[in-house]
Amino acid sequence: MGGPRWLDDEEVAAWSTFLEASNLLAREVEQQLREQVGLSHPQYEILVRLSAAPGGELRMTELAQQVVTSKSGLTYQVTQLEKAGLVRRRTCESDDRGVHALLTEEGREKLRAAAPGHVEAVRANLIDLLDRDQVRALATGLGAVTRHLRGA
Repeated sequence: MGGPRWLDDEEVAAWSTFLEASNLLAREVEQQLREQVGLSHPQYEILVRLSAAPGGELRMTELAQQVVTSKSGLTYQVTQLEKAGLVRRRTCESDDRGVHALLTEEGREKLRAAAPGHVEAVRANLIDLLDRDQVRALATGLGAVTRHLRGA
């Protein structure tokens, strides 16, 4: 009943600032990874997720959910990583239709090489610009958004 609940000035400022900051930060991280280690940010995220998984492998559908991308987008990125020898694919033993992505030793080495520069970029362009309360508020607020969007 009635029209949309328009954003007030403070809400518009929060939304606009979020969009600009997130886009600028994504661009900065992407540039750092490409220049220093030749990876895209999605490729780096795939390596991180695989390294944290038991045995360094995940089913492709689960990996797509974790990195928040489409199955086709993930397939493209994993293909690029596979060509570079950083990931390999294997058929799921319990389901012939399922495919797993597996982190190779070369992938682990690339991740170890990429991590210091990546964390430095994240610190310099986000974490170190905020005080501890702001970091906590950012994590809490965006955590609520993530839980809502994931349907928790």
